[in-house]
Amino acid sequence: MARVLVTGGAGFIGSHVATTLLERGDEVRVLDCLHPQVHGGGGRPGYLSPGAELVVGDVRDPECLRKALDGVDEVVHLTARVGVGQSMYEIAEYTSVNAVGTAVLLEALLDHPVARLVVASSMSVYGEGLYVDADGAPCASAERTRAQLERGAWEPTGPDGQALTPVPTPETKPVSLSSVYALGKFDQERLCLLFGAAYHVPTVALRFFNVYGPDQALSNPYTGVLAIFASRLLNGRSPLIFEDGEQRRDFVSVHDVARACALALRADAAAGEVVNVGSGESVSVNEIAARLARILGVEGLEPEVTGQYRVGDIRHCFADVTRAKALLGYEPDVALDAGLAELAAWLEGQVAVDQVDAATAQLRERGLTV
Repeated sequence: MARVLVTGGAGFIGSHVATTLLERGDEVRVLDCLHPQVHGGGGRPGYLSPGAELVVGDVRDPECLRKALDGVDEVVHLTARVGVGQSMYEIAEYTSVNAVGTAVLLEALLDHPVARLVVASSMSVYGEGLYVDADGAPCASAERTRAQLERGAWEPTGPDGQALTPVPTPETKPVSLSSVYALGKFDQERLCLLFGAAYHVPTVALRFFNVYGPDQALSNPYTGVLAIFASRLLNGRSPLIFEDGEQRRDFVSVHDVARACALALRADAAAGEVVNVGSGESVSVNEIAARLARILGVEGLEPEVTGQYRVGDIRHCFADVTRAKALLGYEPDVALDAGLAELAAWLEGQVAVDQVDAATAQLRERGLTV
């Protein structure tokens, strides 16, 4: 049994991590600022296990961290502002919480050594996922230019304009930081891994792909795409899909992600490593919208494919989970249809304030979507 501090532990992923750790017998303390964009009224969320001790405070507050770390053996660092689009105009806030907050945590750990540190990173650090050409050779760079997007040429091409095929993205794929959010997540993982190597703290960086499941913040327009679609559908409105909707993503259940965090706290082989956490499968955004509408029983609300794009978005990225299986003993257990059925059951009776139009307007005013 260990006493674990989960920063950001009152959030969507963090609350599930807390539950998973409690179920295996660990003691859990949660540090969370209860940000109103996620938590509305700011009180303790009902979905947070009563067995988890909650400390309300900001990860950038050294005194608050000192209290939160008292008696703690291990740390799962999930605190972050989340939202690719929003990060492009709330630059100082995202950099402060994600990068500076992590730095303040690590300085606090100098005075309170722990036996293990797990930090949440993101698939966003890859930019575009891995692509191969017609001969199966990996393409070193497949980033799309703004001029290309303005033409509606959605698919990346090789350096000579050749067609490319997306394949599962391994951790060896070089990073390509296309948003402030991605830069901040890369800062978080590198800071923690550098700290771990310097101070002999076994540290694992987990790159989460598109996480979904119950307890998502439905009224947060910068949360995961499934929650955004659910919010629209619950309000009798069609989901808005950028580009042509054929972009492919890896949707992974929050239960699998929470289990990966728990495994990372015990997996000695993973120390010092970056590890993908996904389902290992891909699905198009069009398909995920249609499947969610079918499960919710609102198939008449056809998705609205806008043909617009957002600065910082990528075309295809889905996980190669070979390393997670080898180093963590991780296997994705929740199939997509089963996960969507669970999400639909949880959505019954939920109230979602649809703020997608307002968020899109913010991006448009700043020239970040066209």
